[in-house]
Amino acid sequence: MARRYDCNEANDRATGLREAASAVRRGELVVLPTDTVYGVGADAFSSAAVADLLEAKGRGRNMPTPVLIGSPNTLHGLATDFSEQAWELVDAFWPGALTLVARHQPSLQWDLGDTRGTVAIRMPLHPVAIELLTEVGPMAVSSANLTGHRSPEDCDAAQEMLGDSVSVYLDGGPTPGIVPSSIVDVTGPVPVLLRAGALDAEELRKVVPDLEVAP
Repeated sequence: MARRYDCNEANDRATGLREAASAVRRGELVVLPTDTVYGVGADAFSSAAVADLLEAKGRGRNMPTPVLIGSPNTLHGLATDFSEQAWELVDAFWPGALTLVARHQPSLQWDLGDTRGTVAIRMPLHPVAIELLTEVGPMAVSSANLTGHRSPEDCDAAQEMLGDSVSVYLDGGPTPGIVPSSIVDVTGPVPVLLRAGALDAEELRKVVPDLEVAP
């Protein structure tokens, strides 16, 4: 049976984070609050856990799972050919609602879906998420909804959709909003905005003036 912890109460938060970290290490799923919407996450390096995440959402391998990290320093072990412009975006907007699509290190033993050698990475601006990520390392995290349904802005909505497929729910109260992160592809010579979300092209171009926008 799924366990749920109120992260606005200090003792419950400490217990919940401890239980969530243990669940992730066992290859189980957890729901956590982020600065955009609630996410459902698993150990990024457990192929079985990521497969369970996709199954819980009703999502195919053609929609690979993004990865959340707790520190920009983690990028050094995950991404390769990371450009100076990409680092400038990290410096300006992380932690925050910016997802970067980068080439992942070919030596990494993970299976996030059909990624074609890339990975979508973000550092969220939420203390509960950061604390969990700092404890367990990179997590494969997708919005905590059934595919085709509205992304959840509170823990109730996430639990209603995902139920006992998730071991631990970390309830951090309502998220700040439902606007998703912006997605920028930094695999080429020029950054390309794939999805405008919390950050629009004008804001991003203050840091990388030659940013292009995907058609």
